[in-house]
Amino acid sequence: MSKKAKPVFKRIVLKLTGESLQGRKGYGIDLKVARTVARQIKEVKELGVDLACVIGGGNIFRGHQAAEEGMERVTADYIGMLATVINSLTLQDALEQEGVLTRVQTAIEIQRVAEPYIRRRAIRHLEKGRVVIFAAGTGNPYFSTDTAAALRAIEIGADAILKATKVEGVYSSDPNKDPRAKKFDQLKYIDVLKKRLQVMDATAISLCMDNHLPIIVFNLMEQGNIRRVVLGEKIGTKVS
Repeated sequence: MSKKAKPVFKRIVLKLTGESLQGRKGYGIDLKVARTVARQIKEVKELGVDLACVIGGGNIFRGHQAAEEGMERVTADYIGMLATVINSLTLQDALEQEGVLTRVQTAIEIQRVAEPYIRRRAIRHLEKGRVVIFAAGTGNPYFSTDTAAALRAIEIGADAILKATKVEGVYSSDPNKDPRAKKFDQLKYIDVLKKRLQVMDATAISLCMDNHLPIIVFNLMEQGNIRRVVLGEKIGTKVS
């Protein structure tokens, strides 16, 4: 890729899993990993791209699992939303230590620690060069952070969702368990839904399909991959 290569996207939403912050730990947050992710985001910001993030909370609490174990589902989902706030504040701190201006906006109002989500304010932050981290999902139980990423991307006029994972893209089955798993370079939204591929949940895929918003699934663990995707390199899997 030429040093003069230009970004193929002007505005993106980066979807991170909570597990992306735990590193090799089985739970919680590894601050060194958070700083590594922050450096990758900084590389993209230096290209002049507007960037917003949505991060899950699975490294701290999984609402649907707690519900399966007997917790009331709505309560479990709200606890999961609070876990995403913890991760968002962690990423904010890591970004600011790298010199990246950042704002956290929450779907549940917690004004002592973050701004409430206001669409026009979020867009204004992006226009001023700040990274905006959308926390607490959609603010509603029964909706995942995948759906929150799709919704926020549509609301702010993003060009694509970049879904960061621990594998190279979307496979026909789990590549860590099935050596015959096939990697897809491109997929259509409808194929993801029909084949029940683990890209994002069905609500998120449907939102992206209805609004013609592409999703690129790639490996976050390889340094520089966010930047490569933004510059148009053919890595990962594109769903469109």
